Amino acid sequence: MKMLSLLAAALLVAGSAVAQPATAEPETLFRNVRIFDGKGSSLSAPTNVLVRGSIIAAIGPSAVAGEGATTIEGADRTLMPGLIDAHWHTTLVRPTPEQSIFGDLGFTNLLAGAEATATLMRGFTTVRDMGGPSFGLKQAIDMGVVAGPRIWPAGAIISVTSGHGDFRVMTDLPRDPSQPLSRMEQIGGSRIADSADEVRRAAREQLMKGASQIKLTAGGGVSSPHSPLDVSTFTPEELKAAVDAATNWGTYVAVHAYTPVAIRRAIDSGVKVIEHAHLIDDATAKYMADKGVWLSTQPFLAEEPNPFPPGSDQYNKKKAVADGTAVLFGYVKKHRIRMAWGTDILFSETQARRQGALLAAMTRWFTPAETLRMATATNGELLVLSGLRSPYRGKLGVVEQGALADLLLVDGDPLADINIVADPERNFRVIMKDGKVYKNSL
Repeated sequence: MKMLSLLAAALLVAGSAVAQPATAEPETLFRNVRIFDGKGSSLSAPTNVLVRGSIIAAIGPSAVAGEGATTIEGADRTLMPGLIDAHWHTTLVRPTPEQSIFGDLGFTNLLAGAEATATLMRGFTTVRDMGGPSFGLKQAIDMGVVAGPRIWPAGAIISVTSGHGDFRVMTDLPRDPSQPLSRMEQIGGSRIADSADEVRRAAREQLMKGASQIKLTAGGGVSSPHSPLDVSTFTPEELKAAVDAATNWGTYVAVHAYTPVAIRRAIDSGVKVIEHAHLIDDATAKYMADKGVWLSTQPFLAEEPNPFPPGSDQYNKKKAVADGTAVLFGYVKKHRIRMAWGTDILFSETQARRQGALLAAMTRWFTPAETLRMATATNGELLVLSGLRSPYRGKLGVVEQGALADLLLVDGDPLADINIVADPERNFRVIMKDGKVYKNSL
């Protein structure tokens, strides 16, 4: 009888707990702001934006907050979506190449965490990681252990022997299947796959780890020591194996490719996104547009310091892709290629600080509104390609009711002066991600 009484009491307590009203979600009201919504070409009239929890709950003069809400006086400043970098390497920005491959993993992870926080403080609330061991850092950010952007991770870059992403040295050859993986493969930076079956396995391994998209290097690269820019790497059968693996998981393959041959082979194999493409020709650009394939690319600027020794192969490769930037953007405009924007910064904390300046540099070829749309709504649309493999549910890159509350409150009008985004420390007064304020300098 005593046992039954105790059980009844426990059920009553549990029932009372269920009956209690849920704690109201925290609210933040941005009052008297002018909105760049990520899609248009002008700012709104002064208005209010209410954030409830992690969602934009209401927009308009009648948007009001409940008791206990935080109110941020916009004073006619610009409220805009958090910026999105579509080609980022979360764990490879600050270390040197030697540290990233051979250094202590604890140290490089701490560097990556510090850089993630700096990235968020530059107003980049989301990054699409296109190669590197970012899964652990993403988990730490999502748990609130480290402040940083949302990460769409690709996991290890899948390459071929001698391809872009193969950082082995000659003494590692020939490869003995019975021996351990190379250091870069062990830490999850890259994966060497030399057959359709190996590519399929490598892609499935990244998906198992939590990849939101798969990254292959379909042609040569600048930073790799053994891959000339003109080479094409994967065969059509190997590319299709990766596409099949990704498609079976409801997501897609993106490939690193500069040349027409590498780009066309990837498109014909079902690849949905081409990264870079700085050496593309007119016919291939039209082919890409006709097929509806995305371009994710970066402004490699000729005046930027070339980090490689003058006269070296890598120096010449870097110069070639920089010289191709203006030509590429000409084809983008001519053929109306769907283009996402990113930076692809490697091994340089100094260059990472210029993330916003590299966005502003796009106005050499595009209007400020076109430029800002790329880094907000358009990049948000690219992220949707991951389907159910997207690590976050909700709309990004826009200021609209129901979208995720990743927001920047900015001094001035970035549509009139794009250089505002080049100095986020001074001009970004409030930085919000997922409804949480990470910076408020008002």
